[in-house]
Amino acid sequence: MPARIIGTGSALPKKAVSNGELEKLMDTTDEWIRSRTGIENRYIAVEETTTSMAVEAAKRALENAGIGAEELDLIIVGTISADMCFPSTACQLQDALSAVHATAFDINAACAGFLFGLTIAEAYMRAGMARTALVVGAETLSKMMDWNDRSTCVLFGDGAGAAVVRKDEIGIDGIVQGSDGARGSALVCENRLVNNPFIQNGNRIDYAKMDGQAVYKFAVKTVPQTITEVLEKTKTEAGQIKYFLLHQANIRIIESVAKKLNQPIEKFPTNLQECGNISAGSVPILLDFVNREGKLERGDKIVLAGFGAGLTWGAAVVTW
Repeated sequence: MPARIIGTGSALPKKAVSNGELEKLMDTTDEWIRSRTGIENRYIAVEETTTSMAVEAAKRALENAGIGAEELDLIIVGTISADMCFPSTACQLQDALSAVHATAFDINAACAGFLFGLTIAEAYMRAGMARTALVVGAETLSKMMDWNDRSTCVLFGDGAGAAVVRKDEIGIDGIVQGSDGARGSALVCENRLVNNPFIQNGNRIDYAKMDGQAVYKFAVKTVPQTITEVLEKTKTEAGQIKYFLLHQANIRIIESVAKKLNQPIEKFPTNLQECGNISAGSVPILLDFVNREGKLERGDKIVLAGFGAGLTWGAAVVTW
């Protein structure tokens, strides 16, 4: 039995940072950022945390779904920027929501985290282990950036998106996902090093590093292949899809995918211009934007697709 998305929510930090503001902080220009990525603005956490944004997005999703937190059986948070090593962001979210009946845990699939979370939620429902789930993508990427690395830090923003998923007759028609750890070095950020009485590595803090060309080549090849695969799996024609909601990494990637799928760019909504790349938060935030703008009607078919560090990727055909 499929799982249906019945509510969405999102949360962004209060502080908006334009390309023009970044020009004052580093050797970059609005024209350089905009022409290469399409990004004009991003939101940066000052008072907010990964957990606080996840809580806000989750509350909005529950309200949109018209259910209470006590109805949740499962909470999954996709994040690479949790506030704590433990407890998990999901367990902190469970506490904040008083979702006393839920099982809660985090997953790390980077920018594909929300898609991986949907897959797990749907599998739980097929196994009879859950009826109602909350799937969240939440990130505070600004704390992981080297703000002297002008080629990387300008790409990312902070925020959270959430979806309530419930067992239903229709909903998630099919999902495909994959990973290629052999190419994982294209996008990395080391955790704390081993430091104990037997080896001293100091307390060096690492920051995100990206081989932009390698990630771009991966995305423009893998994303259309993955979407084609899930369309074939669900016996769906590309023309039947109302919207393709892709991870918001780079406008050039999205334009390339649209061209390879032979679909009009109007079917590919974007918010990267305002939000930048929010990793696991990207797809659910965009989904919430589209939902709250009234662009989705019951029965519409959409594609959700995420791709990023790992390397990981996933795509789903969803009936709204």
